[in-house]
Amino acid sequence: MDQRRCPCGSGETMAACCGRYLAGATKPPTAEALMRSRFTAFAVGDEAYLLASWQPDTRPPSCPVDPHTRWLHLTIVDVVDGSPFQVSGIVEFIAVYRDADGRGELHERSVFERVDGHWYYLSGTYR
Repeated sequence: MDQRRCPCGSGETMAACCGRYLAGATKPPTAEALMRSRFTAFAVGDEAYLLASWQPDTRPPSCPVDPHTRWLHLTIVDVVDGSPFQVSGIVEFIAVYRDADGRGELHERSVFERVDGHWYYLSGTYR
């Protein structure tokens, strides 16, 4: 069992948090949980999870994870809807990373959609 802290910043272990989603043991119950698990997938380089959690109508053919980018920290700025009982949600976040050019931030407002009980990333707008 993975006892490292989850990259999403929840304070939980990877196994108790996003690791179970990446492993396919269960699906994220909310749009925010899916957003956090996608950040974790970027942090650990799990392209397969990123593609599987992307809504098929907007999913690209590939989503290569840059091995030279290190994802450091995630801050959730705003959450609108996205509960287990809703069909859409918005999560605004700031993801801090380090790459060859130094430290940077990705500020995005992401839209999520729940289809057949599963949340998917639909699109995002950079801030």
